Amino acid sequence: MERIILGIDPGTNIMGYGLIHQNGNTIRLITMGILKLGSYDNHALKLKKIFERTLGIIEEYNPDEMALEAPFFGKNVQSMLKLGRAQGVAMAAGLYKDIPIFEYSPKKIKQSVTGNGNASKEQVAAMLSSIVKIDKSPKYLDATDGLAAAVCHYFQGSNAKTSTSYSGWKSFIQDNPDRLKK
Repeated sequence: MERIILGIDPGTNIMGYGLIHQNGNTIRLITMGILKLGSYDNHALKLKKIFERTLGIIEEYNPDEMALEAPFFGKNVQSMLKLGRAQGVAMAAGLYKDIPIFEYSPKKIKQSVTGNGNASKEQVAAMLSSIVKIDKSPKYLDATDGLAAAVCHYFQGSNAKTSTSYSGWKSFIQDNPDRLKK
């Protein structure tokens, strides 16, 4: 099996992403990076930038599948709402380009990459360095978090069907009728 997997760690201040190329049982790093959004005061503008950058990555690298880190449940409802919106617009860019979407919890991603669901960002980055041969550790660990989502998806292999995935808006709406405004 040969495919390109885009992994995204959504965020409203920094969005991390990573792309890997799978050829059979081997993977190699294509690229990883971040989108810094801290200079934008307007939340809607941040969401627009996330959508545009995700679309740009998709158009440049033509990934076959997208893996996203799902928002985790925290105490701050406003933060959760903003993070969910960030994930939603990244997801929308993939759906717009008909790319299958897969979601993984932060714990699942850490478990998949390090063997420990409670691993630190630094531990995830260190393990990724040996898995995909990262030359230089990135300045922001959000990039390795995005890469970790892609690597997690690779490790799920045929089990990826058990994660939440959507092949388009219709399948997303079928699985989430409560998200429609009435």
